[in-house]
Amino acid sequence: MRLPLIPREERFYDMFVEDAANVLTAARTLESFFGSYQDRERIGAQLRELEHRGDQISHEIGHKLEATFVTPFDREDIHALINRMDDIVDLIEEVADTCILYHITEPTDVARRQAEIITKQCIQLREALAHLRGFRGLEPFWIEIHRLENDGDQIARQAVADLFRDGKDVLDVIKWKDVYDLLENAIDACEDAADVIERIVVKHA
Repeated sequence: MRLPLIPREERFYDMFVEDAANVLTAARTLESFFGSYQDRERIGAQLRELEHRGDQISHEIGHKLEATFVTPFDREDIHALINRMDDIVDLIEEVADTCILYHITEPTDVARRQAEIITKQCIQLREALAHLRGFRGLEPFWIEIHRLENDGDQIARQAVADLFRDGKDVLDVIKWKDVYDLLENAIDACEDAADVIERIVVKHA
């Protein structure tokens, strides 16, 4: 059996899974942030550490990309994938940071529900990347991520409508609209990552 003269670098797949595991940890930590809100400063610091870890993993993948001649799939798709994963963690960390900076004293049920959706999406992303090597059987993962994004959109629209309808303090409306928007952006970022995975699979399956 003849071996390829220049084998593809397979280590990328393990690094993607490591990145996805960090993203999922950040999502679960955001749920803890809203669930144990009296500990928000401490948990917010944990999210900053996870954001830094995500940056470190992205840089490691980027350095490996520069040093690798034959990649497992297109370089632009590798860049897009790590950038979208970065976006998710950045937005999760920004949600917590904004709640602290705005001196929000109590989370809402809507925020908790949005954080739960992000976690569910990140579980699907981790599973998709764990199975990416074969480029097969991944469609259920991105379909579920899209379904969850639709749920998140409905929750966000209703939440913003309720803010303006219930006669809340103007400052509270502004604060919570910003937080809801960030949570929705994180949900959208998960969908963007799923779109990249779908594109990769369509090209290589």
